[in-house]
Amino acid sequence: MLNNSGSKNVIISVSGTQAIIDQGINHVELVTEGRYYKKADTYYAVYKESEVTGMEGTTTTLKISDRSVTLMRFGTVNTQFIFEQGQKHMSYYDTVNGAFTIGIFTNEVDVSVDDDGGQIKVDYEIEIDGQKSGINDFIMVIRQAGG
Repeated sequence: MLNNSGSKNVIISVSGTQAIIDQGINHVELVTEGRYYKKADTYYAVYKESEVTGMEGTTTTLKISDRSVTLMRFGTVNTQFIFEQGQKHMSYYDTVNGAFTIGIFTNEVDVSVDDDGGQIKVDYEIEIDGQKSGINDFIMVIRQAGG
């Protein structure tokens, strides 16, 4: 249950696959502590990136609703990806090595969360400068810390 301040400590597990054209498949797994809260009808999960993801110094926030997930990153990487099934959204991706525009086409979004946490599955394609770059997916599990 969410506490009186509206947020709780959670363990966030992320498992993902990046199939990059001409570069093979890359698997990423991250387990980290974070915060989880609800504002109106929307859930939020917030955590700090680490060396494992190559984005140390970045805070990631997921805005989770029934039909879409918005991933926002601030810090060494600044971006906002909107995952909405069957939709393509353009995003500006700003890193210490430069900035570029990315197109995100979401094949699938499956959200199953409540006040105690839950699971999010996203499958999407990435385009850089209008060229298909890869197919990615991730599964995020949010559970109460110590539970």
